[in-house]
Amino acid sequence: MIVRNWMRPDPTTIESSMLLAKAYRIFSDQSVRAVPVVDEGILRGLLTRAHCLRAAENVARTQDNYEFDYFTNKLRVKDIMVRRPATVNTEDTMERCLRMGQEDGKSQFPVLDDGKVVGIITATEIFAMAAHIIGAWDNYSGVTLQATSTSPRDINGIAAIVDENGARLQSIYPLPKEGEEYKRIVIRFETDKLDSLIEIFEDEGFTVLEKNFKGKPVVELNDA
Repeated sequence: MIVRNWMRPDPTTIESSMLLAKAYRIFSDQSVRAVPVVDEGILRGLLTRAHCLRAAENVARTQDNYEFDYFTNKLRVKDIMVRRPATVNTEDTMERCLRMGQEDGKSQFPVLDDGKVVGIITATEIFAMAAHIIGAWDNYSGVTLQATSTSPRDINGIAAIVDENGARLQSIYPLPKEGEEYKRIVIRFETDKLDSLIEIFEDEGFTVLEKNFKGKPVVELNDA
């Protein structure tokens, strides 16, 4: 999965000299999470909705006329923006974005192509990608299995079980969790015989942790 295919292209950008109060209106009007700060075509920083909200809340809390005047007429984007923000390139993978987000606690990345801002990846785009991957809009059925291994051989065996029992496989996601003896495998497929397929998985030695039928959770069978 390549960033170019998931980013929001041609994002709104602002200049570092813009009044923060004006930038705040952009967040409200456009419902965006983050805006790259660009001066003369060069990325200078990143301003997020959270930055603006914190500044506005400080003014509201103090109820000080001087603070309000400063926020409205003097405070500028460059005063609170993140300088030298983490970025990704158009040909980077979304997997890299997710690793960076988890490791560094970031959820917004300007996307560069030849040094120019051409897009942005935020939590919104990442949620859209996740929804697409698990078939959130397609109402697939599925199960989460507990397994001792997520080797290619085991994954191929699971795929064969789905196929041989009349279901149409859509996706398999091994989810090894650090510190756990067992692994989790999330499977999505199309079938009208979910209960029968679950029985077959259990006969093959798998523990079924969760199940959903056509996008709706049925019941949590075991503690995850």
